[in-house]
Amino acid sequence: MTFRYAVSGIILFLLSLSGFKTYAQELYKAPPDGIETRWVSPENPGGAKGQGGIANKGAKGNAFFIIAPGEKKIIFDVKGAGIIKRIWLSGSIAKNVEQKRSVRLDMFWDNAAKPAVSAPVGDFFGLGLGLRASYESSLFSSPEANSYVCAVPMPYRTAARIELTNESPSYVLLWYDINFLKLQEQEDNALYFHAFWNRNPKTELGKDYEILPKVNGIGRYLGANIGVIGNPIYKGTWFGEGEVKVYLDGDKNLPTLVGTGTEDYIGTGWGQKQFHQQHSGSLLADTKNDLYAFYRYHTIDPVYFHKDCRVTIQQIGSAPIEGIKKLLAKNPQIKIVWRLEGNGAADITNIQGKAPEQVLYLDINQNFDTTKINFSESGFANFYRSDDVSATAYFYLDKPASELPILPSLELRMRDMKPNVFDKTKQ
Repeated sequence: MTFRYAVSGIILFLLSLSGFKTYAQELYKAPPDGIETRWVSPENPGGAKGQGGIANKGAKGNAFFIIAPGEKKIIFDVKGAGIIKRIWLSGSIAKNVEQKRSVRLDMFWDNAAKPAVSAPVGDFFGLGLGLRASYESSLFSSPEANSYVCAVPMPYRTAARIELTNESPSYVLLWYDINFLKLQEQEDNALYFHAFWNRNPKTELGKDYEILPKVNGIGRYLGANIGVIGNPIYKGTWFGEGEVKVYLDGDKNLPTLVGTGTEDYIGTGWGQKQFHQQHSGSLLADTKNDLYAFYRYHTIDPVYFHKDCRVTIQQIGSAPIEGIKKLLAKNPQIKIVWRLEGNGAADITNIQGKAPEQVLYLDINQNFDTTKINFSESGFANFYRSDDVSATAYFYLDKPASELPILPSLELRMRDMKPNVFDKTKQ
């Protein structure tokens, strides 16, 4: 009896994730009427019935496409209602570090003029900074760092189109397949999938970075993957004290949802090393070069909105008091906002005697002079900092296009990436 209930619970979870109970059912059930399975690939670009493997008399004649520099290739173009269930992609993009950032991916639903998804292809599949790694999460994976898999359900009502634009200087060799279900009609409450990418090469001191600018409508925030290139003036300090904030349904100055720190948001603590799990992970944690790439997906803890949604992360770092003194001596771009006074304790996880004290400087004086703080020798402090931050945010919305801008220019996507990331990481 217990096992039966456990299986039922798993099925209910899968139903809640996809939201389409008409066909997300037990594996052994007969297919519902009117639902047909289709694959789109270079061997059957239209996904038409009985039209796969025509080239070379069926002997693997057209396994991949070649996309020239500057060329735009439509890789999925279907009419009618349906839902994309899985996307697999490989080829030169998985190997070529520049193509991960310079090849753009755009998805259009229901003949909308504006794409709902607009992102660098590598960042879209769950790993930022144009990097390469083997990973698996509930939404994305790269089994051996040689391919990409997306398992996000993407419904549409009248049409779907997916484009790749090669903005790199080299030819793209593209292997892919897109698996979808052809439906007679779409469910009324089906939402459209969206993805938004942006980068700020130098965040403003004291201003939160926007993972997802405000979107209006009914929807669900799915989460994001984030990349951080640490500013060298803070070298040797920790970047990730910033809290994630989610502004929901009319929130203005203060959010409804707020975390307790960057590594806390992805489920770890006391700093951030490399790991990958279904709902959160840190695929790069290079403390030597201050490079980080991490993700958090709200698949088991849904973030719903009924009017609007906006998501940010604070740009706050931390260092022991000795490190803070060294930063102040060099006069870097820094503003101290908080301090923990350990009262002489060498180990803050084992404080005895007098209780530790927290000093909230912004509550004391918004415009205090940080250079005049009289620090004791113990404890640590948090400070506003400015880094290079990028993110891909994923969400569902009740309309096929949003008010958000499309993918920024190639120049912004690639600016200083070679010296700051590509030359410092093994790819």
